[in-house]
Amino acid sequence: MLNSFPADALKSVLPEAIEGLRRTIAAKCPTPRDLQRMGVIVHDVQAPARHGEGVVPLTILQSPHATGPRPCVYLIHGGGMIAGTRMLRLDALAEWVLEFGVTVVSVDYRLAPEHPFPAGIDDCYAGLTWIHDNAAAFSIDTDFVIVNGASAGGGLAFAVALMARDLGAPAISHLIVQCPMLDDRNESPSSWELDGDGPWDRRSNLTAWHALLGDAAGGPDTSPYAAPARAHDLGGLPPTYLDVGQVETFRDETLQFATRLSQAGVVLEFHLWPGAWHGFDYSAPHAAVSQLSNTTRAAYLSRAIDPSRAGLENLTHSQN
Repeated sequence: MLNSFPADALKSVLPEAIEGLRRTIAAKCPTPRDLQRMGVIVHDVQAPARHGEGVVPLTILQSPHATGPRPCVYLIHGGGMIAGTRMLRLDALAEWVLEFGVTVVSVDYRLAPEHPFPAGIDDCYAGLTWIHDNAAAFSIDTDFVIVNGASAGGGLAFAVALMARDLGAPAISHLIVQCPMLDDRNESPSSWELDGDGPWDRRSNLTAWHALLGDAAGGPDTSPYAAPARAHDLGGLPPTYLDVGQVETFRDETLQFATRLSQAGVVLEFHLWPGAWHGFDYSAPHAAVSQLSNTTRAAYLSRAIDPSRAGLENLTHSQN
């Protein structure tokens, strides 16, 4: 795996540093040629944007050996809503393509502050719709569409699942979410613990939420499609894998969200990784905790796409 998301790129990002962050992340992303050298087939396509506002670029990874309709992993990249591209972490997802035979679709959603909410979530929803509309052409099994995201991508993964639930489509079979960016209020203890210290600290988070929501950030009227922690009801979301590091800004909002998912009857696998920081699993992929987290996440994917091994993942549960 390439070191595709350097931890030092996310230290105290102030508004004037957004362009620099974008360049740093883009320089560390794999290229299509890198991915082809790993042995996957790479396609670039465009999805119609929601509400007819242009197109949404998508990159598709497929195994040259896969036959028949294949499960799909829909990747929503991180970057604090202000940086990143659809190539971010595609090296890690290419490994899933080769190991499990899944098809990966990664979306290039519009970034804040140039494109504030709801541009990004609209693009993510458009990409999900495209997967279902074009499944036959790319041999995708729409019974197994798994949305995966980390950081901002994790928040957007939950947001697109809420939107799909509320609108009645498209179908999502599972969520695989890491260290999600969920809450614009920044009131939890962990949101204060890292201020000027460590990857994606409090200052960076405030910069990002203000870029996305402007002066409305932290106010009373934030949409759950922008900040999923604002959702009043989490019932009806798909089975979910959720993890977070112990030493990071998003720890407490993720813990609270995990509790609410369980209380709402969502089938949940949750992990709190000891001593781990934001993005640890791909900024330090050879660390023991990174290897454990990556193996655990891959095992969940394996069970999610193979009903014979799924066990609890495909159970449904309702609160009385």
